[in-house]
Amino acid sequence: MYSQIHEVGFSFGGTNYVGDIGKTSYFLPDNVGGNIFYKYNINPRVAARATYSFLPILGDDAQASTDFRKDRDLEFTNFINELAVGIEYNFYEYDLSSLDKTWTPYILFEIAGFNYTAREVDATEPINKYSVAIPFGIGYKSKLFRRLAFSVETKFRYTFTDDLDSNFNRGANPNPKFEGTDNDWYMYSGFSLIYTFGRPACYKKGF
Repeated sequence: MYSQIHEVGFSFGGTNYVGDIGKTSYFLPDNVGGNIFYKYNINPRVAARATYSFLPILGDDAQASTDFRKDRDLEFTNFINELAVGIEYNFYEYDLSSLDKTWTPYILFEIAGFNYTAREVDATEPINKYSVAIPFGIGYKSKLFRRLAFSVETKFRYTFTDDLDSNFNRGANPNPKFEGTDNDWYMYSGFSLIYTFGRPACYKKGF
C-alpha cells in the first residue's frame, strides 16, 4: 500500500458546556471554537492523533429548562486551551490513493490537559488553572480532491473539575446555591479540512 501516512488540518465549529449553570443539553453548541491537528496513520484502520483546541464556553441560566436555574439567573464565560493525544479508529479501511477506500466513519479516544480560569469564593479576580479531561467522540471523513479531505466530528470531554463555571456574575450573592457536585463537561462539534502527505514503504499489518 502506498497511501499517505500523515494528515494535518484545522477545524471550525461550535462549543457547549454542561455543568451547574445554564442548559443541560450535550448537543446544542452555543459558542464558536476551533482546533488544529496532526494524525499519523499507523495503518488504514488506526491513526494516532494530536490536537490543540481553543474552546470558548458559556452558560446562562436563562436558557435552562428548570425553574430553579431560571430563577437563580446566573451566567458565565470561560476560555479553554486544550492539548489532547489519542487514537482514532476507522470502521472501514481509509486510503486516499485508492478508488474505493476514500471515506469512513470513525471513533476516537484521547487524554487531554487543559487550561482555564476559575475564581474562588472570596476572590475578586479569576486565576489560571490546569486540569485533565477524557475526550471521546465520533466522526466521518471523506476525500475531497487529490490529497485534500474533510471530516465532521463531535467530541465530548469529561473533566475532573467542577469549577469551569465559577467565573459567574456574583452580584449581591457571592455564594449562590448550586445543583449537585458532579464534574463539568464541555463539547465541540466541527467541520475540518485535511491535507495528507508522506508515503511509507508499506503499512504495518492491520489490527
